[in-house]
Amino acid sequence: MRNEVQQYLEKHGFGQFNPKAVLFDMDGVIYNSMPNHAWAWHHAMAHFGIRMDESEAYTYEGMRGVETIKMKALEQLHRELSDEEAQQMYEVKTEFFSKCPPAEKMKGVESLMRTISHSGLRIGVVTGSGQRSLLSHLEQQFPGLLHHEYMVTSFDVVHGKPSPEPYLVGLKKVGVKPWEAIVIENAPLGVRAAVGAQIFTIAVNTGPLPDEQLRAEGANMIFKRMDEVEKCWSLIC
Repeated sequence: MRNEVQQYLEKHGFGQFNPKAVLFDMDGVIYNSMPNHAWAWHHAMAHFGIRMDESEAYTYEGMRGVETIKMKALEQLHRELSDEEAQQMYEVKTEFFSKCPPAEKMKGVESLMRTISHSGLRIGVVTGSGQRSLLSHLEQQFPGLLHHEYMVTSFDVVHGKPSPEPYLVGLKKVGVKPWEAIVIENAPLGVRAAVGAQIFTIAVNTGPLPDEQLRAEGANMIFKRMDEVEKCWSLIC
């Protein structure tokens, strides 16, 4: 851990690493919801004549849904969609997602949050999701740990991941500087966003993509499961 922190400080020219907050991604980090999203993306896009394999959903994970749709429509339909058109298509994706069984919490994530909270650190959520069905349950399912004023969703930003904007907004919401935060992500585009915001980034590879994709985006540490992060937290922070 000491080497990773030193490399992080040298890369960004910071004089100290003093964590006061942890920013969690949601899908694939807090909830095991990515299989549901992948299924919904595949079927919703097919409804509009757009090919999108379930495995491809992991590549675009973290982007705002409307941005993903605009990109795929331009690529395959050769059309530039308006925000309204893309939002209407995203609503269809939301309908497919609602047919999936409820996503379970990632093993170890709640215990990790309690450890973080007990140590006096603030906890935020930074997600590209606009799935109100999930967002509305966060506070209820993590009572005393997650609070809406520390959440950043697709509704809070103009540019979603991989832009650093979501994590920059997250820093402002929890009231810390980049060297005072840690990000926990699972997606390459999310890692790129966090690294772009100059935050120490822990990647947890809960999907099918190779570790190298997370490392190539600048992840400072990589774990295979959330419960591994929970077990090693005393060495991290």
